[in-house]
Amino acid sequence: MSTSAEPVDRAAATGPAPTLEFRGVSAGYGSLAVLDDVALHVRAGELVGVFGANGAGKTTTVKVAAGLLKPTRGEVRLGGRVVSGVRPERRVRAGLAVVPEGRHIFQDMTVLENLQMGAYSLRSPQRTEELLDEVYARFPFIADRRSEMAGTFSGGQQQILAVARALMSRPTTLLLDEPSMGVAPIVVAEIFEQLRRLADDGMAIVVVEQNVATALGVADRGYVLERGRIVVTGTAVELLDNPSVRAAYLGIDETAGNEETA
Repeated sequence: MSTSAEPVDRAAATGPAPTLEFRGVSAGYGSLAVLDDVALHVRAGELVGVFGANGAGKTTTVKVAAGLLKPTRGEVRLGGRVVSGVRPERRVRAGLAVVPEGRHIFQDMTVLENLQMGAYSLRSPQRTEELLDEVYARFPFIADRRSEMAGTFSGGQQQILAVARALMSRPTTLLLDEPSMGVAPIVVAEIFEQLRRLADDGMAIVVVEQNVATALGVADRGYVLERGRIVVTGTAVELLDNPSVRAAYLGIDETAGNEETA
């Protein structure tokens, strides 16, 4: 397990090529620097978590990956190709799908229309129908309510719809920003179970999340951001066993009660 930031994620040099990789990425807004030499990666079949407190740089990481914010230094690679200056829509065509914080579904459109919007970049009616069948098989309740307005869904159902819509672009890499926010615990468990299944089927998944315990329960590896730098990396088991992670994110202070009494 690494406990310091490095411009290059050393673990990315072994095994299959990452589908999404940051190499020493720095980024910010004007004179405000947010990310500093961030190095992370995800491979096909992996579910990777990115954790950190508010202001740590998690959402900025998502924006850089999605192409909404250009790095000031370093490289973003998608499928082994540098995409640091590539527009978001071209990243979608290259295999990246993003489920943004807040879901951003089209509430005044039907469930089916939302799903069809997810497949817009494919421009293939036949492939769209095939992907609809796959989504309906994975999320049966969506199939049952395909003709309803998306705005009638609960918050948790809308989050599942946002995931389903992302799958309609046929991604190789799926990036989610705070999928548990505003969602009932039972639905959160269902969402993460589905994400684990997608990873097991070969998709590369990155989850930016504050619900650390739930995410690590299904993740393979994780990164902890602090003030824009990766400060801890490791497998899910290593992070769950790390005292600083347990104290900061799981509410477990293992030093409490251990002080010597006078």
